[in-house]
Amino acid sequence: MRTEPNPGRLQRLFARLDREPERPASLHVPGMSRHRVALLGATLAFYLAIVWAVVINSWLVRLDWQVMFFRPYQQWPQVHAFLDYFVVLGQRGPTAVMVMAWLGWRSWRQHTLRPLLVLGASLLLLNATVGAAKYGMGRLGPHYATLIGSNEMGQGGDIFPSGHTANAVVTWGILAYLASTPRARRYLSAGSALVSLGVGLTTVYLGTHWLSDVVLGWAAGLLVLLALPWCEPLITRVEAWIFSLREAWRHRPAPVMPTPAAPVPVGASSDALPQSARTAEGGSLRDPSAEEGTKSGRDPVGAGHGGTGRTARQERAHNLRPDRAPGTPSGTRRPQPPDRVAPRSTSARPVTGG
Repeated sequence: MRTEPNPGRLQRLFARLDREPERPASLHVPGMSRHRVALLGATLAFYLAIVWAVVINSWLVRLDWQVMFFRPYQQWPQVHAFLDYFVVLGQRGPTAVMVMAWLGWRSWRQHTLRPLLVLGASLLLLNATVGAAKYGMGRLGPHYATLIGSNEMGQGGDIFPSGHTANAVVTWGILAYLASTPRARRYLSAGSALVSLGVGLTTVYLGTHWLSDVVLGWAAGLLVLLALPWCEPLITRVEAWIFSLREAWRHRPAPVMPTPAAPVPVGASSDALPQSARTAEGGSLRDPSAEEGTKSGRDPVGAGHGGTGRTARQERAHNLRPDRAPGTPSGTRRPQPPDRVAPRSTSARPVTGG
C-alpha cells in the first residue's frame, strides 16, 4: 500500500504563502490592565532610582569605573570580531528596516496597518524619551572620561541611557507585543529579552558605555513597551483615516477630456467643412455669399488663395519657379540675348519672338 509522502517544512511554508490574504476575525490588542500599570510604575521607579544613584556618585558609579578598568575587550579578545557584528542588532537603522519588512508583510496578509503604525509609534516614543534624557543629562562615555571616580554628568555627552540597549528592547519587543497567539508571544518575549541583554553587555565589553547606561537603557525600552496600549486608540483612528483616504481615491471621478476640433483644410470650400468647423468660437455662421456661389455652380469668392476667385488647382498651375522664364517657340527656356541672331529656319515663315 503506497502512502503519500508528508510535506516538508518548506512545502508547508510555500502552501501558507499561496493562501489568499485575509483579515483575522479578532486581532489581539493589548489593553492597559492593572498588572501592566503596576509593572509600568515599578519600572519608572527603578528608572528614577538609577538616575539618582548616578547623580549622587553612589556605589553604582564606582562599579562603572571598576568595570571600565577591567577592560573586558582585553580579557576576551577572541570574541571581539563577533561582537562587533552582533552589536548591530541594537542599531536603530538596520533593526528598523528588518522589523519593518516583516511587519509590512503581516500588514498585507491581514489587511491592516496596525503592525506598521505600532512600530512607528514605538520608535517615536523611543526617540523622544531616550533622546531627551541623553541630551538632558549630558554624560560622557568611558573613552572620554576626564576625572577618575566622577559620574561625568553635564559634560555634553549623549550616552546615558544606552541607545543601543533601549532600541534593542523596543524593536525586538514589538514582535512579541504584536504576536497573535500566547505561545508565539512567550517565545518572542524570551528571544527579544536575550537579544537586548546581549546587546547591552556587548556595549560594556566594547567600552562604549558604562554599566549604569545599559541598566537604564533596559528600563527605558521597557517603559516604551509598557506604555504602548495608551496609544492604541490613536492608532485605530489613524488607520481608519488612511483607509478612508484610500476609498476616496479609488472612487474619485474620472477626468473629462475635451474633444479636439477637426482640422480645417487649406483652400477648401465652406460646404466641404463640417458644421463644427463652419461655426466659429463666437457662434457666427458661414458666409451667405459663399452658399449662393456654391448653389449656382460657381466657386465662391475667396475660396482660393488671396480672395481672387481662383481655385487651388489654378494657383498651383501658375506657381512657377522664379529663376526660370516661360519657354519660347524654339524650345529654349532662357531669353535670347539682343545681339544674337536667330538661326535660319528651313520654313519660309520667319521665327517670331526671336
